[in-house]
Order: sequence, then structure tokens, then C-alpha cells
Amino acid sequence: MATVLSPVDVLTPIVVLLGVGAAAAIASRTVRINPIVGYLLAGVLIGPYALGLIEESRLTQLLAELGVVFLLFDIGMQVSMRELKESRRDLLGLAPAHLVATAAPFVLILVAIGLSWPVALAIGISLGISSTAVVARLMAERGLGSCPLGRSTTHVLIFQDIIGIFLLIFASALGGDPASIPLTMAIAAGQAMIAFGAALVAARYLVGPMFRTLANTENSEAFTAATLLLCLGAALATFQIGLSLTLGAFLAGLAVSSTAFRHQIQTESGPFRGLLLSFFFISVGMMIDVPALIANLPLVILAAAAILILKTAAGYAAVRLVGWSVPGATQLTFLMAQGSEFTLVVLSMLAVASSSAVAAGTPALLPPLMETIFVAAVALSLAAAPFWAGAGMRLARWLARRKQTESAASTMTPGDSPVIVFGMTPAGRLAVDALRDHDIAFVALDNDPERFLAATADGYTVAFGDAANLRLIEAIGANKARAVVIGMPRYEVSASMTPVINQRFAGLERYVAVDTKTDVERFEGLGMNAYHSMGEPVGIEMAAGMLRGLGIGDDDVSNWMIREYDRFGQATPKTEAEPSPAEAA
Repeated sequence: MATVLSPVDVLTPIVVLLGVGAAAAIASRTVRINPIVGYLLAGVLIGPYALGLIEESRLTQLLAELGVVFLLFDIGMQVSMRELKESRRDLLGLAPAHLVATAAPFVLILVAIGLSWPVALAIGISLGISSTAVVARLMAERGLGSCPLGRSTTHVLIFQDIIGIFLLIFASALGGDPASIPLTMAIAAGQAMIAFGAALVAARYLVGPMFRTLANTENSEAFTAATLLLCLGAALATFQIGLSLTLGAFLAGLAVSSTAFRHQIQTESGPFRGLLLSFFFISVGMMIDVPALIANLPLVILAAAAILILKTAAGYAAVRLVGWSVPGATQLTFLMAQGSEFTLVVLSMLAVASSSAVAAGTPALLPPLMETIFVAAVALSLAAAPFWAGAGMRLARWLARRKQTESAASTMTPGDSPVIVFGMTPAGRLAVDALRDHDIAFVALDNDPERFLAATADGYTVAFGDAANLRLIEAIGANKARAVVIGMPRYEVSASMTPVINQRFAGLERYVAVDTKTDVERFEGLGMNAYHSMGEPVGIEMAAGMLRGLGIGDDDVSNWMIREYDRFGQATPKTEAEPSPAEAA
């Protein structure tokens, strides 16, 4: 006879988790620590080794699993086929090199301390993966999303998240017969490829039309219900064919990523993701053996330091090998040196498999003490991530300062007909991004020390120099430049230099982004192409005009603008020729 659960049995753990999760979120914000660390500490507090407020049950395990499901759903929405195509250089070079370099030391260390090769691989690779949630938040706080550093970091995170999907499949297979792991992985890979193809078909013929229809109804409740149905239904479907819940959620997100409704669906699923993911981290904290942790605190600190230092050093070597500058490689590797959510998921899977193995009379895959140390060390690395990334930024700028005296002409190659960009302001950076995206040669200069150092540390190739220095302008080849972009508009300087520019560099097109229509008229009076910046990203109107002036077709420019609006999390401005999705339907 089936056991009937009373409302008290069901609601008590949920109420406790909600209350503790809310308190942990508020406390984390108050003391300015990473929320993940706050949730882990909350789990320790209510777990069996402390207050014992709730016991681990199938209900709490399910809530924790759903948190990971929604995390992977969100990750999938950030991985579009267009993004994969455009980032192939990073996905095939930088990302694999970084992951191999950072995971290998951990795998070897884990084998040396007595873990089996399969378990060492699962944990070691998970330690090589960085925290998507933490890194994305740090980049947003520092405004790094659109710079070369931010773009490459995002591509590395995408690669790691994809690897993480298969890592979870691998970790889930470790509880069975070791000899069957290769066959299990081969079958899982084949099923995953079929599921991947199904996701692409669903994106085109099912998901897009379904959400277009819902957008027409203007019913927000139906939109939310459809979002939950898509995520949980896909997770259930892959689970039914022997794969993980998380793979289905990831593929559902992938199906959404190429539609016009991605941002809306992310908004709808965001609260569920945040709430359920907090339950997952709390449940991980509940597994930490507090007495054992206190007795082995020096080991925890040593393990956390090893994660940060080894990942930084090994990652730096890999990033430098693929051609990054010293300042850019420094900031990137410090930014990505922490542990990840995937490590916590893998450790929780291994804990369950170990319990089953012990119950069956076989040795545990991972000793409980080692699991406690690993969980605590990862949590500590996550807590230290903002401070470590800040140290990396300061070091990168110090290294960039040493390059400040380099000649601007050294950034050119013989035969170049570059676009010259003066001033690495947001508008200047966007112009450089546009030129890079279309493989157009450029020379970027800035005479503001802070902007120069920040741009260099963020991965841009910049020389130190002043736009008002005519000798410098001649030295960098303005006589054969295709155009000039003024990132920092100074009307008085432009007015005084215009006669000289017209005389020495006749026909040189100049582009500038300004804040008011009055400034547009003033700069246009100097013969410059002036554009009124009306929102985020700053200067996109100027960058688009520059691309068209350089011969880039209207369709290519429009597609580039859509990608930039998307990268900045902005909706594409609607014109008469561009109806909303609901209107299009």
C-alpha cells in the first residue's frame, strides 16, 4: 500500500527551505558575500549536523534537482547556433585549451591521493569549469560584457557549460559497473545527438509558432505556463529515454535561443530558476559534516587556495599560448579561477552513488570526509571570487601601464588601410567591436591613462596617444586611413583641427557620436558624420553608419546591430519595417 503524505509532511520542508533561503539571500546581500555561499551556510545551519530542522527526503532532493534543471534551461537559452558559429575561434581554441590546462592538474592530484580514474576525471574536470553564475555577475558589475575579454569569457563559459552537460551524464554512470561506463557514455552520446537534432527541429516548427500564438493572446499566465511546460516537459522526455533531466532542460533552452522570445522566456523562468537553485545549494550545505569540517579547516583553506592558484596559473599559460596579451590573459584567468556549480552537482551525485555502494557492501566512490572538504573548498573559492577577480584587474592594469609608452605606429602592419579610432569610450569601444566583427583593420588610440589601461586590460589592442598630435596622426598613417572615429567628441579640438585635416588628409571621413541634436548640427557643420546616441549600447548608430560608409551591406549591418542589442540585453528598437513578434504573427 502506498504511503500517503500529509500536508504537514509536504509543506514543512518547503516552508523551512523558503524561509531559510530568503533569510540567506538577505544576509548575503547585507554582508556582501556571494549568495551561493550564503545558501550553502544556510544548508549547514538547518542540516542534520547542526540544528536538524529538516531531514533530507525525496521531496527535498527533487526540489534540488529542479534547481539544476532550470539552471541548465537558462544556459541553453544563451547558446544560439549563431553564437556558436561566430565564436568558433574561441570554442575550438581558447576554451578547450583553458579547460584542459585547468582540469589536468586536479585530475592528477586526485588520482595521486587515491581516487579512481573515473571519479578523479569527473571531479577534476568539474573543478576546471568556472561558475557561470559568478563570472556573469562579475562581468556585469564591471561592464565587461561587450569587450574582447567579456566576449571570449562568455564563449569559454558556453563551451564549459556544454561539456558540463556530458560530465553530468558521465557522473551519473559512475554508480554502476565501471566496465560498462564506455558503453553507457557511447549510448548517451548517441541519444544526446538525436535529442539535439530534435531540439533544432522543435525550435523551428514548434517552439517559435507556439510562443507567437501565446504572444497574440496577451495572456501572461499562459506564457508562464508554457515556459514551465517546455522546460519540465523536455526534462521529463530525456529522463524517460535514459538521459538526465538536465540535458532535456538544456535542449529546451537551446530551442528557445533562436526565437524572438528568448528574453521574455528568460524573464518568466528567472524567479523559478533563482528559487529552486537556492534549494539546491541549501541541500548541498545540508550534506556538509560540520564536526569533520571544523577538524579539517586547514585542509579546506589549502584546497580552496589550490583551486584559485592552480586554475589561475594553468589557465594563464593556456590563454597566452593561444595568443592573448599579458594584461588580457591575466584578467581573464583571475576572473575564471573559482570553482563551479557543476562541481557541487557532481559531488552530490557521487555522494548518492557512494551511499548506494556502501549499502550494497562495496567501497564508497568518494569518502564522506573528502566530499565535505571539496564542497567547503568550492564554496570558499566562490566567496573569494570577487576579491580574486578584483586583484586580477588591478594586476592587469599594472601590466598594461608598462606598455603605455609603446608607439601607436607599432600596432599597424605594412599595407594596412586602417580605420583610426581615437578614444576608448563606450562609443569608441563599440566602433572597434564593429570593425573587429567585420575583419576591418583599425588602429585604436587613447590619451586618457585610465581609459587606456582599462581597454588594454579588457583585451583591446590600444596605443597611447593624443588625437590632437598631428605628428602622431601622420605616423599612424592617416594619409591612407579609410576613416577616423572620434570616441571622445571635443568640439573645440575638432573645430581647430578641421582645416588642417581637410588640407593634409583630403576626403578623410570622420565619424562621431554625440548626446544632443544640437551637437549633431555643430559637428556636421565641420563636415563630420555625426550621430545622435539615444540609448544602449552607446554609439551604435554611429558604428552602423561607419560600417555602411565602409561598404558593409545593409543586411549585414542590421544583423550586427541585432546581435549587439541582444548582447547588451536590449530589445531591438522597433521601426515601421520591424513589427513586434506579436504583430508579425
